[in-house]
Amino acid sequence: MKSNELNTGNIVEFIADIFELRGAESYLGEPVTMSEHMLQGAWLAEQDGAPEELVAAALLHDIGHYTSEFGTYSPDDVEDKHHDEAGGELLAPFFPPVIVECVRLHVAAKRYLCATDPSYFGKLSPASVHTLSLQGGPMSAEEVAEFRSNPFHQEAVRVRISDEGGKVANMKTRAFRDYVPLLERVVKKFAARSAT
Repeated sequence: MKSNELNTGNIVEFIADIFELRGAESYLGEPVTMSEHMLQGAWLAEQDGAPEELVAAALLHDIGHYTSEFGTYSPDDVEDKHHDEAGGELLAPFFPPVIVECVRLHVAAKRYLCATDPSYFGKLSPASVHTLSLQGGPMSAEEVAEFRSNPFHQEAVRVRISDEGGKVANMKTRAFRDYVPLLERVVKKFAARSAT
């Protein structure tokens, strides 16, 4: 299905198909697959008591690895592939701004945390350290101020923490299909708000 064929009624199934068709792909050389990583992020967000929209954001934060025009990440990459922007672009017509911004900002949130929390860099996996170097490294003071001006920056940081934690081999989580009702609720609520 092409992106111009997507609508409120089929976006969740489109994402489910991506998970099923491509979710078993390796995740940046980590000990988990791409789908395991995203499911772990959602599970950790749930365990942290996050609201549904942030659980959805944690689940979908890396969807842009599949939809970026630059293709998926490889450990040999020497340039960023902007999966954060690609994911936000895919979700923007169908999901509320908090979810879209958390997806769009999850890379920026890593750079922000590395700049503002001295202990955060030590929590990064080797792949995250590599991608950090491609993504611009820790933020400058000006970038930190700009990041904090986004109304969803705190939510993006919360999703980022779930993202970084979701790299554990054999962690028990829900299956993607368990989140379909949550995603459908979020999409329907947003569509109803947008229609008024």
